[in-house]
Amino acid sequence: MRKFLVVLDDSRESLNAIRYAAMRAAKTGGGVQVLSVIPANSIQHGFGVADVMRAEAYERIEAHFEVFAKWMRDRPGVDPELVVREGEPGAELIAQIHDDPEIGVVVLAASLESTGPGPLVTRLLREVATLPCPITIVPGDISRERLEQVT
Repeated sequence: MRKFLVVLDDSRESLNAIRYAAMRAAKTGGGVQVLSVIPANSIQHGFGVADVMRAEAYERIEAHFEVFAKWMRDRPGVDPELVVREGEPGAELIAQIHDDPEIGVVVLAASLESTGPGPLVTRLLREVATLPCPITIVPGDISRERLEQVT
């Protein structure tokens, strides 16, 4: 089954990427894989602290994911898959793309900041020639109505 890979992070715009991926997957018979990355620098090492911080990060990610997963199951009728990786977000995104041959499309949302499209979009665009699948970039401030029209 072709999967739409989308990144779940704390950005407001990631919601649009998740919506787009879920609606496209529902309309094309695909699946949604949600990637969340725990940045390596957010886990302090030593005396068991890393294990506690890692467990807290996983719990926070799973709770965040469940909110979106419920919407995906209820509304577009897609049962998403959660993948959690640790490391530098851009590198882990690229690694996940290469590790899962069922990923057919990567869906990212452009940042709302005036400084550029965001670090993940920028990183993937630098690597686009070596990726095994296309990238869809969703405007960070696109309306829900417009998303429904274009999917």
